Amino acid sequence: MTVPYDEALALHRSMLTVDTHCDTPGSLAWKGYRIDRRHEPGTLLGGDLDLPRMRAGGLAAVFFAVFVPQGACDAEGFAQARAAALATLDRLDRMFQSHPYDCELALTPRDAARIHGTGRRAIFLGMENGHPLGQDLDLLDEYYGRGIRYLTLCHAADNALCASSTSCPAWGDGPMARRAAPDGGLTVFGERVVERMNRLGMMVDVSHLSEGTVDDVLAQSRTPVLASHSGARALGDHPRNLTDRQLRAIAAGGGVTQVLFVPDFIKPRPEDPEGDKAHRTLRKRVKAHYREHPIGDDPAQDAAFEAEHQDLCKRWPPLRVRVKDVADHIDHVVNVAGIEHVGIGSDFDGGARVEDCRDASELPALTVELMRRGYSEEDLRKIWGGNLMRVFGEAIARAERR
Repeated sequence: MTVPYDEALALHRSMLTVDTHCDTPGSLAWKGYRIDRRHEPGTLLGGDLDLPRMRAGGLAAVFFAVFVPQGACDAEGFAQARAAALATLDRLDRMFQSHPYDCELALTPRDAARIHGTGRRAIFLGMENGHPLGQDLDLLDEYYGRGIRYLTLCHAADNALCASSTSCPAWGDGPMARRAAPDGGLTVFGERVVERMNRLGMMVDVSHLSEGTVDDVLAQSRTPVLASHSGARALGDHPRNLTDRQLRAIAAGGGVTQVLFVPDFIKPRPEDPEGDKAHRTLRKRVKAHYREHPIGDDPAQDAAFEAEHQDLCKRWPPLRVRVKDVADHIDHVVNVAGIEHVGIGSDFDGGARVEDCRDASELPALTVELMRRGYSEEDLRKIWGGNLMRVFGEAIARAERR
């Protein structure tokens, strides 16, 4: 079955399409970065998503991740995490203030529909990692007041809330290792956090969580949960992905699994220590440079970084993943959990790399593949936001009834 790309793009523009996880706020920390300008995909500074590329790909709404890496679980570590989270939220506030005719902060599904009707992009906020809470439950209310509408309880290592699916104490300095420590599930503080999230109407995100933690969350939460960016472990054998048992359990509670675009989870491969270290080292140098110097201020330096990036990609090529591989994961979630319990959480700007869907402007390529496989327009509306908005709406409704 041949499906014209233009047909898929037209469908996108008629739907309230939602991507539940993008790490684009990290780019806002770079001096000179403009979210309102179209950037070149596949380049070091281009990233995967900006407002023009959202518009070009018919992406109506996105959850920007306020990501904070895991640090020490002590007073100093908690203070540093809180400061990092607030700095990102401040940058996002300035973004909304600077581009009121292009985008708007959305807090509810109704907000998204209203903003979509004006032709602007709806931007939701999620917090990736509960570390900025420290051990202060009241901070959850503060972050909610700043716009956070889901919380990923942990990231790549255990924290004060729960156990992670992976063990990576020095995030950014080494590979994301498989767990070695016992799976402790939710802590007592983590249980209190889930309870408060239910009261606020904030969605509980189980991506990155250990199996024990996912089980504990499903037992604890009074509202449906989401996995904002995960894959199916039956197809990608990595602890970051969800087992069939977990997929069914999330669906049984009314929740939704949002499929990601990250090659290492879609098609896991053995670690490449030398290549991974080279790429990590370059990324750290680039981040440090552009936090101090504006992009475009020194074109020669910009070009040198890009040349080094392209050279590393030739010496240590990234894992090849295509749209059909992402669609395989969607198929699997549908077959195991049902069409009402799957969506899209690309992880753009956080590791997403799909050869024939390089950025937000090319998202209709995935819809073409799903249409080719026989998904109906009704199915696609569920996958591209309908299921997620149902879960979101239920979280709000149950909070309001308490």
